[in-house]
Amino acid sequence: MSQTYITPDLCDAYPELVRVLDPMFSNFGGRESFGGQVVTIKCFEDNSLVKAEVEKPGEGKVMVVDAGGSLRCAMLGDMLAEKAVQNGWEGVIMYGCIRDVDVINELDLGVQALATHPKKSEKRGVGEYQVPVTFGGVTFHPGEYVYADNNGVLVSAQPLSMPE
Repeated sequence: MSQTYITPDLCDAYPELVRVLDPMFSNFGGRESFGGQVVTIKCFEDNSLVKAEVEKPGEGKVMVVDAGGSLRCAMLGDMLAEKAVQNGWEGVIMYGCIRDVDVINELDLGVQALATHPKKSEKRGVGEYQVPVTFGGVTFHPGEYVYADNNGVLVSAQPLSMPE
């Protein structure tokens, strides 16, 4: 069973530690809340690095993908989401679009994204891995911690635990 996070409670308990993203994402995936250590990918309309990353062990990790906010194609679909679940990823935060949402909604994976789009992305092997990425008014650094639920997304330089 995955840990449950309530972002308003984390904000109240750790006001000096959290940075809150602008409200822009919708919650997809089978997990209402998720959190973990940040792994970053920066790519634009090419999900080659996302595909490579879901093949790796992801226990305790959340993939944060700066897809440039593109609304022209999907950067995550059911096959990559299923691979992420198989490899233990906690979730994916996609600054871009996803597809196959009916399947993704049934998976034990947290997914936050801007929107849905039926078209798949290019695969040219272009992008950057484990670099700081900025969107929604927040910069995500590899190794930081991110927490997400239906209330929003927040980032902390150190791990947070739910208050009693």
